[in-house]
Amino acid sequence: MTCCDLKCGLITGTVVGALAALLGMILIPVGDMFIENTVYKETVLENGTLAFETWTSADIAVYRQFWLYNVENPDEVLSQGAKPVLVQKGPYTYKTRYIPKRNITFYDNFTVSFVLPAGAIFEPSMSVGPEEDTFTSLNLAVAGVYSLLDHKLANMLINHSSSSLFQNRTVKELLWGYKDPMLGSTVGVFYPYNDTVDGPYTVFTGKDNINKVASIYRWQGEASLSYWNDPYCNMINGTDGASFPPFLDKKETLFFFSSDICRSVSGVYDQTVNLKGIDVYRYKLPREALASPVQNPDNMCYCTDHVLTKNCTTAGLLDLTACRGTPVFISLPHFLFGSDDLLNGVVGMNPSLDEHSIFLDVEPITGFTLRFAKRLQANMLYGPSDSIAILSKIKEHTIIPILWVNETAVLDDETADMFKKELIGRMDLLEGFQIGLIVVGLVVFIGCLIGTILVCNKPKNSKLSLVVK
Repeated sequence: MTCCDLKCGLITGTVVGALAALLGMILIPVGDMFIENTVYKETVLENGTLAFETWTSADIAVYRQFWLYNVENPDEVLSQGAKPVLVQKGPYTYKTRYIPKRNITFYDNFTVSFVLPAGAIFEPSMSVGPEEDTFTSLNLAVAGVYSLLDHKLANMLINHSSSSLFQNRTVKELLWGYKDPMLGSTVGVFYPYNDTVDGPYTVFTGKDNINKVASIYRWQGEASLSYWNDPYCNMINGTDGASFPPFLDKKETLFFFSSDICRSVSGVYDQTVNLKGIDVYRYKLPREALASPVQNPDNMCYCTDHVLTKNCTTAGLLDLTACRGTPVFISLPHFLFGSDDLLNGVVGMNPSLDEHSIFLDVEPITGFTLRFAKRLQANMLYGPSDSIAILSKIKEHTIIPILWVNETAVLDDETADMFKKELIGRMDLLEGFQIGLIVVGLVVFIGCLIGTILVCNKPKNSKLSLVVK
């Protein structure tokens, strides 16, 4: 090879290397734009998209695990006004939301409506015992009439039916209902549930604005709630928690509406965790969500009973009487984030952040929730009364837990593999191609450039110089 050929080859290599590196750098924004457009397309709720296929299916099982509290000292509570001593037992596990969404209807304003059918199938292999396990628990009907009726009338009903403050009921009865002898009707913590529906929901498809995808437009035909007598607390914010708009920002708060607690709540970024090979953002319900109005003035409109909440200074409790029609109080399990008077009102509470907090694991690119744990505790009230004989020894108003529930779901291995292959795998391939072009291009460019400089600066042959002379 002549010197001219070598020099030309090196110059060509320098140019090719520079062009390859430049192409790699150009592909970064182009690739990002391609990924962004693909994600936007696939996260819209319309036929044929990945989001719609996931949204309409019931392949990912949702379970409700129940821990029920047994009252260990019912006689002492009635005869001495002692604090209830509670011991939890569980889980008793049911498969729920195994039925796909129904009545899916699209509208011209880029919304879609649906209802969520409710059902529960007992899972013995995931439970500590059968549904026939018996617990000594607060009498739901007695607690109800204590809060809702005139106490003289309540006393007549209680005496006529020989009811007491506590009763023995099976897991199945407490959860899904039994015929109460005092009321003559069916009562249960979750009655009615089977063969009912939640909704209808109307949500945005994201077709016109991807930032609105899955956000709730109306629930039960209304754009806001009517339980709280305040526009702020009655707002329906965010999605139902199953998904969020794509490309999440850790600094931004996620909002979602839960019909179980009749309000919207928020989730704040806590940490990034690995879920079956997929990096997800974990969002947790912040302490402020159930803080007393003293700590969080936004919660003032959720304070409906100034006496019970000690002039709205009690934290960690939400009165659902206006929403449910029965005096049920919702908290986190074991009164996590609750005031001392709640924790000290009964014996046996051991709140734990790891076991009792609410969290969502959301894939940040698509906005899909891949795992969640919704943990709530159902409580009721009893207290002193001059007119109800069985409460004559009771000294203090007491919020007593009945049970707590952990509703969970996590993507299965098959879905995780598909997710990694279709999204993460393609992104990694594109990123590898971009980086490869840049690295190889730079190596070739630098190598050929150095070679060109060395060839151009090489001294002329000495023999050739003598001949010329």
